[in-house]
Formats: sequence, structure tokens, C-alpha cells
Amino acid sequence: MLRPQDSATRERRRLDGLWRFAIDPSGAGREQGWWRRPLADARDVPVPASYNDVFADPAIRDHVGDAWYQTTVRVPRGWGGQRVVLRFDAATHRAVVWVDDVEVARHEGGYTPFEADVTAHARPGEEFRLTAVVDNRLTWESVPPGIVEDTPAGPRQTYFHDFFNYAGLHRSVWLYSTPPARIDDLTVVTGLRGTTGTVDYRVDVAGADGLGVRVVLRDDDGTEVASGSGTAGILTVEDVHPWRPGEGHLYDLRVELTDGTDVVDSYSLPVGIRTVEVRGTQFLVNGEPFRFRGFGKHEDAPFRGKGHDDVLMVHDFALLDWCGANSFRTSHYPYAEEVLDYADRHGIVVIGEAAAVGQNLALIGGISGRQMAPTFSPETISAAGQETHAQAIRELVARDRNHPSVVLWSITNEPEADTEAAEEYFRPLFELTRELDPTRPVGHVNVFLARHGEDRLAQYADVVMLNRYYGWYAFTGDLATAETVWQAELEQWATDGKPIIVTEYGADTVAGLHSVVPEPWSEEYQVAYLEMNHRVFDRVDAVVGEHVWNFADFATKSGITRVDGNKKGVFTRDRRPKAAAAVLRRRWREASG
Repeated sequence: MLRPQDSATRERRRLDGLWRFAIDPSGAGREQGWWRRPLADARDVPVPASYNDVFADPAIRDHVGDAWYQTTVRVPRGWGGQRVVLRFDAATHRAVVWVDDVEVARHEGGYTPFEADVTAHARPGEEFRLTAVVDNRLTWESVPPGIVEDTPAGPRQTYFHDFFNYAGLHRSVWLYSTPPARIDDLTVVTGLRGTTGTVDYRVDVAGADGLGVRVVLRDDDGTEVASGSGTAGILTVEDVHPWRPGEGHLYDLRVELTDGTDVVDSYSLPVGIRTVEVRGTQFLVNGEPFRFRGFGKHEDAPFRGKGHDDVLMVHDFALLDWCGANSFRTSHYPYAEEVLDYADRHGIVVIGEAAAVGQNLALIGGISGRQMAPTFSPETISAAGQETHAQAIRELVARDRNHPSVVLWSITNEPEADTEAAEEYFRPLFELTRELDPTRPVGHVNVFLARHGEDRLAQYADVVMLNRYYGWYAFTGDLATAETVWQAELEQWATDGKPIIVTEYGADTVAGLHSVVPEPWSEEYQVAYLEMNHRVFDRVDAVVGEHVWNFADFATKSGITRVDGNKKGVFTRDRRPKAAAAVLRRRWREASG
């Protein structure tokens, strides 16, 4: 699925702005056909944004079930004879869409795009009513999973991940045009041999019988460096300028569908020529050892929730640069594609993660003290949930495979990993990911319940990714013991002969809370905690990455263990630095300089 773009043959309109909005606590809207008429008792809501925190209304913040969006769209008059497509960049967690009275799309999964050909329903120069119902409920069949329980006060959502279940239209909605005969998809795989680069391309076309395909690769100054013809081929670039960490050099691949000398359709794709490889305990980018320095992050901000915002994005990348960070993980779901575009252009390395989190009921039971059911069973996460997970991986890889910044796939965060049922569930997902993209390493993020020698998924992973909180959840306040135990465990994982990325380590910290003797929750303790971890990492050669949890404080569900959200951020939720930010800046800038 190609992203909308403006070209000589294509146009796009962003449908963002104020839409009409209504929650549907009783679930009556589908039965009553709310899409057939203007929404009753509706209010304005911004798109993109989570709807939860926009209004001073707990009924909306804590709503469980359907929420309705509606707007009026005018089709440009000049689109006559063109194919007209409606695209949603994300609708969390599932949606059904109508154009006037006609259902045109339905989609499961809250963080990847979907679209519908609406040519038959969108008349150039005229308006149509666009309605979407977005369902935020999490079940055993969704990714991530959850439980909806009926209570005297109405449905109550329980979920097993530690961030707030924001919902709505979090990313842009588009109306765009293409020619009827068109370029339908495009895939590139790049390579390097000394100073020569290669771009292996594949073009999918539709309605293009008898038409030709030509491709031209240009440098960033517009100089043509390679060309070819046909729907597949390999372009060779002499004296290549590779994409590399810290330097996001991009070429422009222009693909044209042709009828003789006439251009029927054209599409441009930014291409970063680079390679990724795991060799022993090294993670190599362009054949050079790479060390991940950065954060786990969230799409999270006051009022917006998970709504994408370019201002916040650019500021966050500026803070990454200020710290000397070179990478981040899209924990725990695919981020807006604008974020990956920015990472591509600025040489920031990304671990792309599927929206699979909370797949570990033993972990939840340990935290809550409750007896939990098995995570993977016919009554909990079953074959239906596995297929939802597989589709989420398909859509993640399809969307992000052409981004040079994405160097590694993480198919799940902190899953149950020490049981036969978990192995049976995840083995096909590892196989699927490699089949979809054999060019990138694949892994999963391990949590402490599956220690070295117990994690049955480790055999399928190309890298070891560990979330560990020695000195916080274990040996709280006792950093000396934490340091000894942590190093011992890392040395065990190092015997696997794979690179180790510590994908989470962190301590909750209240900004402005200080202590002469480092005490948990103080800024001094966060500093001492990070410094302890860094000493351990520097002693274990197999450790090739350190991602602090978290970049910034973020919202979580209500509970006695979280006061105004998770406070492990190095920055506050409004992006003010804690003392730890300066510690990371000194360490990472020294390493990069």
C-alpha cells in the first residue's frame, strides 16, 4: 500500500480538522444506522487526536466501546476520470467506515493504515458524508489483548499493558487520487559492495496491460545516478553515498508507468542505501559495528494523547539529538509514518515493534498477587488472537519495509516465553516475519520471568533484547547488590553468542524531588541507577545497545502504583529535563564524539 503523495499524476487532500463526534455507550449506533444521517447530539473533536483527554468529561475519558466520527468531504472537481481513494492512517483499535450510506471499509488494528477505493461513491465536484465508528475495546482476540467485563455501572475495560488505552483517529485521514492504470506498490532492498551500492526494486502495477515501467534514481541534488526498466530489476550506484547512523542521506527513486513517451502514473520513493547484519555478538550497519544509544518512547502528550503532532515530533527529535541518542524503539506499536520519515532524513536508527504487549498473564499475576489463567489457551489468547497478531506483523512490514531507519523487527514486548504454548504461538510469527522481510534481523523483548536458559523463544531470535529493572523492581534501593546480580545475568546471556540490546532499564522519578542520600523516586537515585547500569554494560562486550525506559513520562491507567502516570521519563511529560538527562548527554555525546 503506497502512501498518498502529490505528483504529476496524483493529488491528495488531508481531511484533518474538526469533525463531529459522539460516544455510543449503549452500542446502539450500528443498529440504528447513525451513519445514514448527521450525528445527533454531537460535538466538535480534533482529528488527529485521542478523544479521551480533549474534553473535561470522565464519561469520554473512560469510555468503553464505539465512538462515532463524521465530517463532510468535497471531492475536487478536477478528479473526474481518476480513481479516488479514502485512507485512514490509524484508527484505534478497529473501525468501520461509510461514505454516505455505503460501508466502504473495516479494519482491525489500531496503528497501521487502511484504505478503500471510493471512486463509485465520490463524485467530482460534489460532497459526501464520511462517517467512521471507532471501537476501543480490547479482547483476547485483539493485539494488544484485554478483557471487557460487564458491571452495574456499564462495561469496564481491563488491559495488561502499562500505558493508557488512548483511542480515536490518532493520525491523518486522506482523500487522494490516482490514474485508473497505476503503480500499486513498490519494494526496495539495498546493498553495498565497497563503494558500489545496489537498489533491488520491485514494482506492482494495476490496470496496466500493455504499459511499460521505467525507473530513475537521483541523488539529493537531482543528478541521475542509475536507471532501469521493467517491473523488477537492480540499479547499480557507483561511488555511492550510503545512508548511515547520524547521516540520513537519501536518493530519490522515481517510478513511471508509461504508454510510449507518455507518463500514465508516477511515484517517488526516498531510498537510503545501507545494509544491516548480525555477525556473532555484533550488530552491523554498512558492515560497521553499531551501538544503540537511546530510549524506549511512547506516542504520548498532554491533551493529544497518541494523536500525531509535527511540532511535538520535531521537538522530541531535537531532544534526542541534545542527549546524543542515535536510536529508539517504537514501543509498543508502530508509530506514525511521519516519525519514520523524519528518522530516515536524520539518520536515526529505529527498532520497529508490533502492537503486541500484555501477552504475559503470569507477569500480571505476579504484580497483582492474583491467580491468572494461562496466557495462551483456547479460553485466552488462542488461534484467533494469533491470526490478529500475524496480520499486525504483515501490515507493519508492508508499511515500513522501505524505511532505511528501521533496522530490526520486534514482534512482541515482554511476552510469556517459558512455556510450550508460548513457543507454539510465537514460532510461526518469527517464521512469518522472516518470510515477509529476510533482510532485517528479528527478535522479541524478554522480561525477567523467562531467564537465560528458560526463554523458549530465544532460539528463534537474531538478537537478545532484555527489559531489566535491577535496582528498581528488584533490589529496590540496593544498587550494589543490583549491580552484581545484573552483571551475572548479562554474562549468562552473552554465552549465546548474539548481540544484546538492553531495551528497557529505568527508575520512576518525580521531577524536583531531591535527596542527599539517593532514595528511590528522587532525581539523585535515577542518576545513580543509570550510572550503575552503564558500568555493567561497559563490562559485557556482547552488550551493543542501551535504551533507557523512558524518554518522557507518560499516561497510564488509574491505579495505586502510578501517580499521574509512569514517571520513568528522563524528561517530564511536557519535555522538561530531569537530572538524568545531563548524565546521558555526557555519556552518549562522549561516545559519539
